[in-house]
Amino acid sequence: MTTPLPATGRLSCVGIGPGDPELLTLKAARLIDAADVVAYHAGVRKSSHARRIAGDLVRPGTIEEELRYPVTTGTTDHPGGYAGAMADFYEESAARLRSHLVAGRHVVLLAEGDPLFYGSAMYMHDRLGTEFETEVVPGVTSVSGATAAAQLPLSRQTDVLTVLPGTLPEPELARRLADTDAAVIMKLGRTFPAVRRALEAAGRLTGAVYVEHATTGRERRMPVAEVDPDEVPYFSIIVVPGDSKPAVSRPASPAAAADQPAAELVVVGLGPGPDHWLTPEADEALAQVSHVVGYAPYVDRVRQRPGLTRHASGNTVETDRARLALGLAAGGERVAIVSGGDAGVFGMAAAVFEVADDFPQVPVRVVPGVSAVQAVAARAGAPIGGDFAVISLSDRLKPWSVLEQRLRAVARADLVLAIYNPASRSRREQVATMQKVLLEELPADRVVVVGRDVGRAEEELTVTTLAELDVDRVDMKCLLLIGASGTGVSASGRVWTSRGTTPPR
Repeated sequence: MTTPLPATGRLSCVGIGPGDPELLTLKAARLIDAADVVAYHAGVRKSSHARRIAGDLVRPGTIEEELRYPVTTGTTDHPGGYAGAMADFYEESAARLRSHLVAGRHVVLLAEGDPLFYGSAMYMHDRLGTEFETEVVPGVTSVSGATAAAQLPLSRQTDVLTVLPGTLPEPELARRLADTDAAVIMKLGRTFPAVRRALEAAGRLTGAVYVEHATTGRERRMPVAEVDPDEVPYFSIIVVPGDSKPAVSRPASPAAAADQPAAELVVVGLGPGPDHWLTPEADEALAQVSHVVGYAPYVDRVRQRPGLTRHASGNTVETDRARLALGLAAGGERVAIVSGGDAGVFGMAAAVFEVADDFPQVPVRVVPGVSAVQAVAARAGAPIGGDFAVISLSDRLKPWSVLEQRLRAVARADLVLAIYNPASRSRREQVATMQKVLLEELPADRVVVVGRDVGRAEEELTVTTLAELDVDRVDMKCLLLIGASGTGVSASGRVWTSRGTTPPR
């Protein structure tokens, strides 16, 4: 049962558009005129843009609440830094508006553009919306104002539009610009130089339009390439229309490409995660291609640069990816298809060779990478210092009966066992079954290493035993190492396996 709101005042978060007072909606104008209290935000040592837009719609005698930010992009001596200063400011602002609402007043909070689109009004809505009767009145967004000012059709038909804050890290911004059809970049000002570099790296600088103070008397628009970075205010936007995306070469079919000079297809292992685990050979190969094909998280790891087209796809379409890459190469395009870790260890190399005979004119080169089993083993010590086997626990391409047979064979052969793909969100039972099967063949105190996100900020390494392995904590980000009889744990906690047949002391 929903608890009724108290019979007190009413809060209206009202969008008033990007700057031109004539872009206010009729509803916004009516509510402002009828308000008991009109509240609005203002910058540090600046007058409120929202109040200026509302102008004479605010009746004489209306109570006004100016909510002045304590900091924008500058430094602050607040113990919680910028985030702490802003959190306190929003709490204090909410308290000021709450006092009017408790007194039964109708409070209209002005929001430039739209209240729930990168606006401060949403933080007041978060704090007050569950206490008082609240409504949100949409407004014309700054995006709409900027695209109208630039007179650019932003997206057409099935184009994907991405709205990006200029505060994103430069490599991430370049990646997202390369991957989308149309884009709008907000929050410029001091971020403009990095944004411009990201546009250039993504091959989207040509065609990108800069709009400043859209829909106002100070409106300016020009190609981004011509903008003086020292004269970019916060109230500016970059519009990247879908029509500006470089055309993607269509892959040639084997028959159509038979008479064309083919290019080499490079299959590249990216390593387990950190950039410094990418080999120089792999880095050089990626620098020479015009297309990168792969599973989306792996494609994301390739640095964006001018002239690079990315082809990302889902996790279970390896053969389709291989055909796309081979088709592009058959048409003369320089292509890399990427895998995490080593491409030859449960990676894309095998998928490429499965269909490579259909593209006989395309030479295929495999560039090795640091494998996940190597990375986890190095973190643990030397658990694969002796003979070892590697098994993927995924039964998507092979039945569980085969997996169980192989698990028992490895255990009976007394090999260290590396387990890839132990579990996923939809596949939880295999790792528990694996533990049960191995406990029928191996002693309960057999050493087990669990490596999760090795090489990344979230890295975890757990040394346990087969009986004490917590299968509920094992997921797709983990790799397991199950020791042999020659595997032990040193006094310092490092795991190692004897190079011979002698068990460790």
